[in-house]
Amino acid sequence: MVAPRRIAFINQKGGTCKTTLAVNTAAFFAKKGKRVLLVDLDTQGHAAKSLGIDVRRLERNVFHWLTDPSLPLESVAHPTAVEGLKVVPSYKQMADFPLEVANRPGREQLLKDRVEQALASGYDYVVFDSPPSLGLVSTNILLAAEEVVVPVATTYLSLDGCAEMSETVKEVADRHAHGSLRISLVVPTMYRKTALADEVVSKLQRYFPGRVAREPLAFNVTIDEAQSFGKTIWEHAPWSRGATLLQRIAEDIDRAGK
Repeated sequence: MVAPRRIAFINQKGGTCKTTLAVNTAAFFAKKGKRVLLVDLDTQGHAAKSLGIDVRRLERNVFHWLTDPSLPLESVAHPTAVEGLKVVPSYKQMADFPLEVANRPGREQLLKDRVEQALASGYDYVVFDSPPSLGLVSTNILLAAEEVVVPVATTYLSLDGCAEMSETVKEVADRHAHGSLRISLVVPTMYRKTALADEVVSKLQRYFPGRVAREPLAFNVTIDEAQSFGKTIWEHAPWSRGATLLQRIAEDIDRAGK
């Protein structure tokens, strides 16, 4: 029996297309006949919003699931328009998570514990969408995941952030004896054909040999349109250039974990 894959999309910087990649990659796997659980841990709740769910109207979300051990996954995992894909939404309550669990033993592994219980439900993939910061929530995500996908905007300062993310992954893996945790893929995003963007991609390829997506995620209006309609690219415009770009990246992620 193949173990479920646990993939985190994470970068401490905002505006790197984390949610776009997490949502559409999760949907890509689901459309291949897999059972996928997408867990949003960002206070903005954009993952569920991108799937057409109004997170403001939900009584319970990922915060309640993490802080109340008696709450079953079924009470917070919502079906989506993509068959096989369920999402655990997040919202502004997650801002209170570090304070809420500050005195709890094992607070850094609450997500891992809850996910391991959830995997009994038969999911093939668990995908995590992360907040644009480092802290207790990010540590929970790294301990619950095994594969880390790092989206990196193709700007000069983003290189520093990517190097810091690499160091953080290694530090968490060493400190918690989580030997299977690794950066499986780096995805250049917000790409425009400029000398600077190409230099950033080249440096990423040198720093992460064999672990950079074959093609950067370029600016694409169709991808933004899909999100505004609460749809994945596969529902909104499956034959578009945006769908082609996201499919290639999803295929790279799939291969990177095998």
